Amino acid sequence: MARSVGHAHSFQHFLGPVQGEEKEVTWTDQHGKKHQVYSAPAHYEFAYGVEDHDTGDYHGQKEQRDGKAVIGEYTIKEPDGNIRIVKYRADEDGFHATVLNSNRNDQPNANGIANDDAEGSNYHNDEDVSDTSDVSQL
Repeated sequence: MARSVGHAHSFQHFLGPVQGEEKEVTWTDQHGKKHQVYSAPAHYEFAYGVEDHDTGDYHGQKEQRDGKAVIGEYTIKEPDGNIRIVKYRADEDGFHATVLNSNRNDQPNANGIANDDAEGSNYHNDEDVSDTSDVSQL
């Protein structure tokens, strides 16, 4: 009789996908056939995560969208034990990301540039990453 000696858990959450005023979108394909769909501003949120103590797997993602603006973050445990969190937002101003690391190791990236010097990286490694459960803090 096999028995389980490990401990793992996961979660998932979803709310959405669209709400608000519908707009008809029509187009003609390459064969001259007309198509129409209806769309509304996207409003959703989702989250999932995995923590497996047997394999050491630890990762997750959460995201919220309100019309054209998206905020979210994803988390992954790297082979060296570092927990990397990437917090992001995308809106009319473009895509912006901040990278947080649980260790204080400023290793150069593939181009030989320290991450905190890489253009547009918004890299920080001194923030508390112990609680990543609240997307509203982004």
